[in-house]
Amino acid sequence: MNGFSVVHLATHAAFIPGDPSFSFILFGDGKIATLRDIENWSLNNVDLVVLSACETGVGIQASGEKALGNGEEILGLGYQFQNRGARAEIASLWSVDDGGTQELMNAFYAALKQGNITKAEALQKAQIEMIQKGATATGQARNDSFKLPTTTGSQLSIVWNLDHPYYWAPFILIGNGL
Repeated sequence: MNGFSVVHLATHAAFIPGDPSFSFILFGDGKIATLRDIENWSLNNVDLVVLSACETGVGIQASGEKALGNGEEILGLGYQFQNRGARAEIASLWSVDDGGTQELMNAFYAALKQGNITKAEALQKAQIEMIQKGATATGQARNDSFKLPTTTGSQLSIVWNLDHPYYWAPFILIGNGL
């Protein structure tokens, strides 16, 4: 991964309570990378790691740690990539919807590709685009709260409005936003 300026991991993540070192990301081929594995990675040439998975920006507190620390305990998996040398990460604060995440990431990379825009501005632009366009997607969402059932021919389809914060707000930028 160190040979790329941007690394995008569209995957799943799990946090193991009690000992965060056993928390992991799950790749599409079924392999996992634990925080212990990530500690051995070198990402000094990586400008941005995008973790478009659930709760990758949620902090983990090891058992026995004090409730308040130096602040690192709230940074989650995204922080671990920065600790390995990546200059910035995009991570999520809650369970995300696949369709909404895809729309947000498409808008983010389209904005970033235009040039003369920072990572922070590109993320903001993608979020604003989802709000203003009221983009919709069809398929199966993980959260029933924001779905609108519609009929397409004889099939019942689920359409949801992606302008709701559930879809565009979970992603944060950690590190160098330039």
